[in-house]
Amino acid sequence: MASVVRSTWPLLLGILLLMVGNGMQGTLLGIRGGIEGFPTFQMSVVMAAYFGGFLLGSLTVPRMIQSVGHVRVFAALGSLISSVLILYAAAPDWVVWAALRFVIGFSFCGVYITAESWLNASATNETRGRALSAYMIVQMLGIIVAQFLLNTGDPAGFLLFIIPSVLVSLSFTPILLSAQPAPAFETIKRMSFGRLYRASPLGCIGIFLMGGVFSALFGMSSVWGAERGMSVRDISVFVAAIYIGGLMLQFPIGWLSDRMDRRKLVLALSVFGTLVIVATVVMQPNIWWLTVVGALIGGVANPVYGLLLAYTNDYLDQSDMAAASAGLLFINGLGSMAGPLITGWLMGLIGPDGFWVYMGVLLAMLSTYAGWRMTRRRALSAQEQGNYAVVTPSATPLAVEAALDEAQSGSETPPAPAQG
Repeated sequence: MASVVRSTWPLLLGILLLMVGNGMQGTLLGIRGGIEGFPTFQMSVVMAAYFGGFLLGSLTVPRMIQSVGHVRVFAALGSLISSVLILYAAAPDWVVWAALRFVIGFSFCGVYITAESWLNASATNETRGRALSAYMIVQMLGIIVAQFLLNTGDPAGFLLFIIPSVLVSLSFTPILLSAQPAPAFETIKRMSFGRLYRASPLGCIGIFLMGGVFSALFGMSSVWGAERGMSVRDISVFVAAIYIGGLMLQFPIGWLSDRMDRRKLVLALSVFGTLVIVATVVMQPNIWWLTVVGALIGGVANPVYGLLLAYTNDYLDQSDMAAASAGLLFINGLGSMAGPLITGWLMGLIGPDGFWVYMGVLLAMLSTYAGWRMTRRRALSAQEQGNYAVVTPSATPLAVEAALDEAQSGSETPPAPAQG
């Protein structure tokens, strides 16, 4: 791992700064929206717009890169991000914010795709797995650091919007000045949704549901905290706990998934998440217990997404993985756009607990469907399964394709697609 970090540190440093900037703006908007007095549903539209922009970016940015090249796309989208981060504070209107969030979601997707293609090209077959792990860890660390930077200024002022703008601008320096040449880039062909569903019904339905959980959890946490009357410090601690839980539990759950029926693990985690949410709504815990809850739910949301990707991959030829990952991420994007909107509607209807009710219902639906699918298809042996890939729900198609390919090639005897 040390040798990988030494060879890719400019790129990893740039990604770290990018994620700090992105992590700050997401949480800060929820807090600032409460200060401006925006209704919950209006803020849910603002938060959903990011996922809409991200989805559009995943479909169109690869063609932009092919047309004008990595460097131009990277620089143009980076400039957009830096500008939007300042405009939030200059134009505190929810309609303007929604438009800006759409632009910033599109732009962040583009810079991630570009950075990930550089990382993928700079790694060898022997180091690609470690490089991807380092990349995912740096992403999570950046968002965690961002939450604590929120306590350095007044969310009603300009400073907390200036800091992420500066960090994003600085992030491009090590990336663009690195010695690595821009790699060749090929667009990813897509698999029909019908074929994808026939390969793995649980993968398709599960990833749609987890897209809703992820976007509600990571898009609406600060809105929920502001409506509940939590301080900036408490909101930042709660959101940081979500990412810390996701980071810590990825690897032990991944280890388990390579040694048992992945559907059982999906079922167990979704039932566990549902029970945690029910207990939270009933007990109304204080901030310290909420921190534990955040870590547990984050520890469920991130690994379950990777589990569903790995499970789907078990039923595909290696040549189909890229097309399937693009299709699954599109399904995830549709679920992600709906998440904040439905959460905001529920919070307006029943109060802050709507935040938890929505995620609890989705996790309960996932556990029910996973249990039913276990009666419809035989379990795979550990030898028939591919390896678990550490992938976050915010990963781009390029990162997912690379992670799945690395997981498949990391097996001593790559499995053939399972039948049944």
